[in-house]
Amino acid sequence: MKPVVHKAEHFADEARGDSRQQHEMTVAEARAAYFVANELGDGGYEDRWVRLQAGPVPIFLPNTKARVAAVRLHDIHHPLTGYDTSWTGEAEIGAFEIASGCGRYVAAWILNLQALAIGLQIAPQRTWRAFVRGRRAANLYHRGLDDETLAMPFAVLRRDLHLEETKIVPTLADHLAFSAFVPVALLALYAAWALTLAPFYWLLRWLL
Repeated sequence: MKPVVHKAEHFADEARGDSRQQHEMTVAEARAAYFVANELGDGGYEDRWVRLQAGPVPIFLPNTKARVAAVRLHDIHHPLTGYDTSWTGEAEIGAFEIASGCGRYVAAWILNLQALAIGLQIAPQRTWRAFVRGRRAANLYHRGLDDETLAMPFAVLRRDLHLEETKIVPTLADHLAFSAFVPVALLALYAAWALTLAPFYWLLRWLL
C-alpha cells in the first residue's frame, strides 16, 4: 500500500504557528500575542480555579501547582504549533504533546491523555495528524523554559523543535504508538468523569 503523505498544506488551516508576523517576534512576544488573541490576561497562573466552557456549561477545575508548571510550557506550544484553544485545538495539541513526550510533568500526561480521548470523538483525523506530527518534534517539557528561551527569536525555537517539517509520512510505528495510547487515553478520560460524578451519585443516594 502506498504510504499517505501529509504535506505542509494539510496543516495550513490547523497549524498556523509559522505566520510571518510570529516569525518576527521573540518567544515572549509570541506568548503575549497568544494571551491577547485568546483573552487570557496574564495566563491565569496565579488563579485558584480554571474555567473551561463546554457549550453553555462552565466547568471549574483547581489550578494546582503541577498544572501551572505544565501549562506555562503548554501555552507556548500553542503559538509554536498553531493549534488553537477550541476543543478541537486542545485535542490536537494534547495529541502532539503526548507523541512528543511530557517528560516529568505528570499533570501534562493526564490532561493531554484526556484531550486526546476527546479528540478521538470530535476530530479523529486531526488528532491523528497532530500525533504523527508530534512524533517527529521536540517540545519544551524536555527543553525547559528560561529567560534565554523567552528572548530568542520565535522562528529559531520552531526550527530547534523541528516544527518546520514540510512532509510527514505516517509509519507502522506511528500506528502502533497511537494504538497503544488510545486505550490509556480513554481510561484517563473515563476515570476523570467517574471521579467528577461520584460525589453527585453519592449525594443523590443519600437524598433518596
